[in-house]
Amino acid sequence: MTDTTAKPDVYAIGKKNPNLPFHPAVRAGDFIFVSGQVAKDANGNMLAGTIEEETAGTIESIRRILAEEGATLADVVRVTTYLEDTRDFGRYNKVFGEKFKDAVLARTTVEARAVINTKIEMDAIAYKPRR
Repeated sequence: MTDTTAKPDVYAIGKKNPNLPFHPAVRAGDFIFVSGQVAKDANGNMLAGTIEEETAGTIESIRRILAEEGATLADVVRVTTYLEDTRDFGRYNKVFGEKFKDAVLARTTVEARAVINTKIEMDAIAYKPRR
């Protein structure tokens, strides 16, 4: 049996919510995997607003997590977006394009009814080699 606790190149990033069975992000070698984020301020308080405001707030949540590892939005290579309502796609997409203007990334956007108390949730993968 393999010892999965001894992974020196894999570690958690960010403050874990004690009520949830996962971390905000995980560094695995040169990759940073950011769990699903919603629009929250720096203190972890939910932000509600238009799809544009929640998109910007969600991307800011991702940016803050990446910054803990010295990464930026330009290091993001993959994003999955879950929209409460796909009719918001055009407005979300405009903000997304403005915030990720320097990134070379792949993306998937889907409608998800499981998005609760928010209009949008995003997860991301960044490539940031350790120096």
